[in-house]
Amino acid sequence: MSDPAPHVLIVDDDERIRGLLQKFLSRSGFLVTGARDGAHARRILSGLEFDLIVMDVMMPGEDGISLTRSLRETMMTPILLLTARGETEDRIAGLEAGADDYLAKPFEPKELLLRMNAILRRMPEPKENDSAPKLLNLGPIRYDIDRGEMWQGDIPVRLTATENQLMRIFAAKPGEPLSRTKLVEDLGRDKGQAQERAVDVQITRLRRKIEPDPKQPRYLQTVRGAGYMLAPD
Repeated sequence: MSDPAPHVLIVDDDERIRGLLQKFLSRSGFLVTGARDGAHARRILSGLEFDLIVMDVMMPGEDGISLTRSLRETMMTPILLLTARGETEDRIAGLEAGADDYLAKPFEPKELLLRMNAILRRMPEPKENDSAPKLLNLGPIRYDIDRGEMWQGDIPVRLTATENQLMRIFAAKPGEPLSRTKLVEDLGRDKGQAQERAVDVQITRLRRKIEPDPKQPRYLQTVRGAGYMLAPD
C-alpha cells in the first residue's frame, strides 16, 4: 500500500497565487488546502493536521512571521515562508520565529516543490517501539537520535524539521567541528552567504533549547575558524 499524499496548507491572501499553487501542487502529488489569511489558517489548523505549511509573510491582519511564532508554541509542523525579494530582514525574522525555510517571490513553482520535498525529507521517520534508543545527553536534555525526539526530564522539547536535521548532523560527528558550508550542504540547501547566515539563525534557536546559558554555549560550541561542534556529556 502506497504512503498517503502529504497534506500541505497554503496560506496566502492573493487568491490567484493560492489557486495556482493549489493546482500545481495537486498535480505534483500533494493534498492541498488553502487559507486566505492568518485567521482562516488558525480555524483550519484547529481541526486538521498538515505535513507542511507554505505561508506568505505579507498578509492583512496577522502576518506570516507572527503566525509562525505563535504556531511554534504548540506544533512542530514544518513551515516554509514566502517573502518579498530583497527583504532579507523578513527572512531572518522568519527563521528566528521558527520557520524551516523561505523562498523569495517571484519564484519558479519547481523550486518551491524542491524546497518542500527537502523539508519533508528532514522530518524524522517513525520508528518501531521495540527499537533500542540511541541517546545523546546534553546536561538535563536527552535527544533520541533514531526517533528525532528531545526531552528535558519528562517534558518534550519541540524541534522544527530543520533543528531536528541539524541535531542529527551534529550527532553523527560529536566532538568534530563542522563548517557552516558543510552544514548548508548537509541540509540540502543552495550554497551561499545567505544560507550560511540562515544556518547561524537556526543554531541560535537550537541553543535556546539545549543550553543553560545560550550566550555561553556548553554543548553546541563555536570553534573559531572551523564552525560549530556538538560536545555531548
